Amino acid sequence: MTEHYVGVDVHKTKSQVAVIDDNGEIEEEVRVKNANLDEIAQKYAGGEAALEATSNYFTIYDTLDEYLDVTLANPLKANWLANQKQKNDRVDAKKLARFLRMDEVPESYVPPEELRKYRALARGRKKLTNKKNDFQNEVHALLDQQGITHTGSLWSDEGREFLAELTLEEPWQFLLDQWLEAIDEFDMKITRSQRKIETIAKELEEMDILTSVPGIAAYSGLMIYGEIGEIDRFDRANELVSYAGLDPVVRESGDSRTEGSISKQCNKYLRWILGQAAKTAVHNCKDPYLSEFYWRLRDGKNKPAKVALVATARKLLVSLYHMLTNEEVYDPPEVSA
Repeated sequence: MTEHYVGVDVHKTKSQVAVIDDNGEIEEEVRVKNANLDEIAQKYAGGEAALEATSNYFTIYDTLDEYLDVTLANPLKANWLANQKQKNDRVDAKKLARFLRMDEVPESYVPPEELRKYRALARGRKKLTNKKNDFQNEVHALLDQQGITHTGSLWSDEGREFLAELTLEEPWQFLLDQWLEAIDEFDMKITRSQRKIETIAKELEEMDILTSVPGIAAYSGLMIYGEIGEIDRFDRANELVSYAGLDPVVRESGDSRTEGSISKQCNKYLRWILGQAAKTAVHNCKDPYLSEFYWRLRDGKNKPAKVALVATARKLLVSLYHMLTNEEVYDPPEVSA
């Protein structure tokens, strides 16, 4: 029986498909609507397929996965995809099929449907916060342009009173009112999103483990859980650290070995939320275990605050790995006085 290898170059509404047989010969090349990809999958049922990770890959992956053994290609690790100066749909589809046949497609993780929902919810809340911050920055810029200063936060009760009492020339007053209305609207959306997250968090056993760490609450916990996915896909803590991009880039030449900045090829959401959690644990919750480590780097080794925070986030993630693997709540070793 002939084995088939299907390469799918995905776009918003249509995909380029290339199919080769087990001898490496091209059997079919076709451009098809994404809604009709199930016909291709059924035609070559029992074969293998590869597609590149894109923003809309979930639905297509699930469609193909009904009939084919699907691999989601990681473009950051597939030089033959990432290093192309010009994208060519037909070439990409054929390359995916050919490298799949040679078992040389670096694979990206595809979370199960439930974890996708948690990811979407936590990422959605972050996007709302980012939009709110954009409008807050507009307010700061507008005041700077008008030569208006205020001591303290503009977003405290006192700061909002200060903004409400301002009377500016037009159109600056109109713009200020628009920015403030947008900020209030996003505040309401963020509150609704947070309530949804807290409701879901109560139903997950993993959240009891994650939120036992000072600095991790419902939102940060759900994002961490959704971005990590199934913990057993990592054999060692270092693999998870690398996935989060918290491992330093190592350069070796002859007998020399140097460590540079942290890796950028990572899950950016996981890296970001771990940094936020580490900052909260050290500066707000003053967790003895993480705080002692952070200040030992800052004061004892004169490390910059950013470097010390990244190292603390890495230490936190290692703890989370063992907690989730062993299904144990946060119980760090004793911290010496």
